[in-house]
Amino acid sequence: MQKQEEKTPISADIRENSEKMRQILDFGPANFDMGERSIRLLGQESKIYYTNSLMDTSILVVMMREFMRFSNDNEHTSDVFQEIKQHLVHEQVEEITTLNDVVDKMLTGRIVLLVDGETTGFSIDLRHYPGRQPQEPEVEKVVRGSKDGFTENIIENSGLIRRRIRDPHFRSELVQVGERSKTDVSLCYIKDLANPELIKTLKKELKSIKIDGIPMADNAVEEFVLKQGWNPFPLARYTGRPDVAAAHILEGHVVMITDTSPSAMILPTTFFHHIQHAEEYRQVTISGAYERWARFIAIFASIFLVPLWLLLVQDHLLPSQLSFIGPDKKNFHIPLLIQILIAEVGIETLRMAAIHVPTPLSTALGLIAAVLIGQIAIEVGVFVPEVILYTSVSAVGGFATPSYDLQLANKIVRVVLILTVAFFHVPGFMIVTTLTIIYLSHVKNLNTPYLWPFIPFNPTGLYNILIRRAMPTSVLRPSIVRPLDKYRQPVKSKSN
Repeated sequence: MQKQEEKTPISADIRENSEKMRQILDFGPANFDMGERSIRLLGQESKIYYTNSLMDTSILVVMMREFMRFSNDNEHTSDVFQEIKQHLVHEQVEEITTLNDVVDKMLTGRIVLLVDGETTGFSIDLRHYPGRQPQEPEVEKVVRGSKDGFTENIIENSGLIRRRIRDPHFRSELVQVGERSKTDVSLCYIKDLANPELIKTLKKELKSIKIDGIPMADNAVEEFVLKQGWNPFPLARYTGRPDVAAAHILEGHVVMITDTSPSAMILPTTFFHHIQHAEEYRQVTISGAYERWARFIAIFASIFLVPLWLLLVQDHLLPSQLSFIGPDKKNFHIPLLIQILIAEVGIETLRMAAIHVPTPLSTALGLIAAVLIGQIAIEVGVFVPEVILYTSVSAVGGFATPSYDLQLANKIVRVVLILTVAFFHVPGFMIVTTLTIIYLSHVKNLNTPYLWPFIPFNPTGLYNILIRRAMPTSVLRPSIVRPLDKYRQPVKSKSN
């Protein structure tokens, strides 16, 4: 890990500054995208430092032309620094006093101007990061609603949220993480709404991160801040939609944006935040409630359908009226447990293969899996048809889970339940289910109970989870985030 560097002040001798900058950054073929340009301003030798891969070079050309025009049209003055400062034609100009700041500003895409005889330089924001245009996230598509989404540019992402929250109390506070990467992390919140203790805790955790870099962006930050360990259930909700992020900020949450990541992290969150989707709020109330309940059923099936079926079949608990859901054969070539585990591994392998191949090939891969592998495997006796049916329904229920992280956690619980049912039958199923609920009830996410409003019980919160409430009747913000202002809209008096 890189040691903490001592601050080197800017020298009044421009040649000394130039020599030190060349030692630090090694201008030339070894650093082809970094440049140093000499220019005379008001009779003084000056240096402009820039990183052309992270800035808008066309604006730099215009600015240099303005520098030369300004220098030629004005006589020498005793206060060169103030004259230059007054005539800098840019809205974002910052004064810097150390070479460390010069290097840091350069590497973020700004240009730096140093003038001979001055110990203070100018940082001018001309950042223009390479990246794609905002487009709808692949995993959070909606039928109705906005089609823009976060990109890998932290500036654009902050702007997409600020466009939706034009509140003067909205804050987008920047913190740098990583001794070498110096990755920008932004905390977005409403100052007179978000819990000050939460903001203080997040700042403290971010500043305490001591690592050389975070190339994996928000996931690395999450591991440092939340300290999740071996807990498979997600503690932070990720979203690629700025409207979802803005909605949570208005509830009192804090949204963390990491540069180079096309998703934002919502904090704090509970288990039930991961089973909500923007589509529910883009439809009328009854339609949104229907979609929510259908999703609840799909998630429940993804966890319990296969273990319950295996339990009923192997323990002969099926009543005669439901005997048709069991396998036709009594003598299996392969035990049901092995069949289910093979199917689980096969579905997971196909999922990973679909991610790693180009989109046109993923369609062909699905046909191969369905027609060739699935059908032929049943005909040769590797699987009974019921195993394919129920594992497929379980997989579809997992895909209906809005949070990919929660989908993986539920899959782990399902496999554990399958193994427990196979070896310990009904007692094993009951014990694992109970222990999972007890464990989740003890999990806290930034002092927030993970199973709220179920445990601890909150009737209003639970009603809002189970029933998609209409916006005109949604008066209170969720109490779990401890907002400074608990009312979303004026409370109607009883006289009205």
